[in-house]
Amino acid sequence: MFELRPLRRRNEMTYNPFREMDEFEKRFFGEPFGDFFRGGALAEFKTDIKDEGDSFTLEADLPGFDKKDIHLDLDNDTLTIQAERHSEHEEEDKKSKYVRVERSYGQYSRQFDVSGIDTDNIKARYDNGVLKLTLPKKQAVLPEAKRLEIE
Repeated sequence: MFELRPLRRRNEMTYNPFREMDEFEKRFFGEPFGDFFRGGALAEFKTDIKDEGDSFTLEADLPGFDKKDIHLDLDNDTLTIQAERHSEHEEEDKKSKYVRVERSYGQYSRQFDVSGIDTDNIKARYDNGVLKLTLPKKQAVLPEAKRLEIE
């Protein structure tokens, strides 16, 4: 399963525990701290990846999303799953009837390295708030044995 894992884009050479804690707080609580869900770690959708032998199965929890608001993009060896949830109170004026708004909305995205995947045969299905991807593994090309003629 080492072929299919979330991408991490950190090229930091030094370890700074204060920076790490600051980044953790920003990811978890968002920026600024007032908006707990939007842009924080809780806004990231969760995935399970199973190795089925000849393929991987990726299941992503995306409850409350419309199928038309979920996009799958392949760029070289990177699969991006992007989903956007719209809020009813986005379009309304400031004098809306909402007393409290706790449900999160916005754009959510995850990236996965699919270098060992046959990207031409990926299948996707969205049902009951779960996006299920079947990612077939690339077949290993075995070197062909042949006999060489002597001149």
